[in-house]
This record gives sequence, structure tokens and C-alpha cells, in this order.
Amino acid sequence: MIEYALKHPDKLWKPLLQHLELLLVVMIVSLILAALLTITAMTSKPISNTMLHLFSIIYSIPSLALFALLIPITGLGKITAIVVLVIYNQYLLLRNFIAGLNDVDPSMIEAATGMGMSRMQLLFQVRVPLSTKALFSGLRLASVSTIGMATIAALINAGGLGSLLFDGLRTMNVNKILWGSLLSASLAIVTNGILIQMEKRIQNHNPS
Repeated sequence: MIEYALKHPDKLWKPLLQHLELLLVVMIVSLILAALLTITAMTSKPISNTMLHLFSIIYSIPSLALFALLIPITGLGKITAIVVLVIYNQYLLLRNFIAGLNDVDPSMIEAATGMGMSRMQLLFQVRVPLSTKALFSGLRLASVSTIGMATIAALINAGGLGSLLFDGLRTMNVNKILWGSLLSASLAIVTNGILIQMEKRIQNHNPS
């Protein structure tokens, strides 16, 4: 296994970098979309419930089925993978974002309202700082989920570590199978660890 890595480093680094690129693009787009949807959801309880219900239904659809549904529209490759992964992430992000923002102590909201804060000021200056744990929980879940599903996306020519793993399965190359599995798992563990440390740093700077 080590010998394979030393002889063919490009066959490991290339898919790893592709996987990282896919992860970063998906998470950036997912967070932007989730932030906009969360702001919308916070304006009305029915809208919030409808969004969560809709995305929970979508999340229950097997990833390969959703890939297949989009291929006629967006074709094979990274675009389809990004669209599907962003859509899947909305349920994980919204569920945690909305729950965290709604769990803020009502007395804090009343105090801020009494000070004359607008709805947007309440959201960004009170609710968000006091719901860091829930926000990062959603971020960590979405990141780890993206890493896993991005592996499957190799089946539609999206590249990444899945291409290494599935090529190993196709050719019965144990080294490729082991390295594909090991790198995918390691990436998920490292990403989760980095986000935990970021959460701790933010909480230390903004104690509730």
C-alpha cells in the first residue's frame, strides 16, 4: 500500500485535490443559499415548516436517483454533482440553522426588541451569535455528508476520490480500494476536526 503511494503519488493527489475542490465549491454555494433561505424562513413559521418539509422529502431521495434525474438537464460531470450536493445540504443546514435561531432565550429577544432593534438586527446581532453551536453542527453535518456523497458522484464523471475507489473495485486493485477509502474517511475526520476547532475559537471570542 505504501509502495503504491510512493510509485504513483499523482494517482492519489489528483483525485484528492478534485475532491477538495468539489467540497469547497459545494459548501460555499450551500451556505450562501442556506443563509438566504434561513432569513426567509425566519419571517414566517408556515414558510419555515414548508421549507423543512420540502427539503426533507428531497433528502430522502437516494443520491444516485437524483443524479440520474438531473443528468438529462445538466449532463454528466461536476455541474450535476454540485447541484445535487447543494440541494441535499439545504435540509441539514436549514434544520440546524432554524432550530438554533429559534432556541435563543426569549428574554434575550425581548430585551433586544425593547432596545429598538429591527428584525434583521435581532437576527444578526442577537440570534446568530447565541446559536453558534447549532450553526456549526449543521455545517459539520453538511461537510461530512458532502464528502461522502461526492465519492458517489464519481459514477457520473465528477472526479474525486470516488474515481480512485471505483476504479479499484472495477479492476480489483486492492491498493486503489484501500487508498480511496482511507483518504475519503481521513478527509471527513480532518474536516470535522477543523470545524470543531473553529467553533471553539468563535465561542471563546463570543461567550454567551
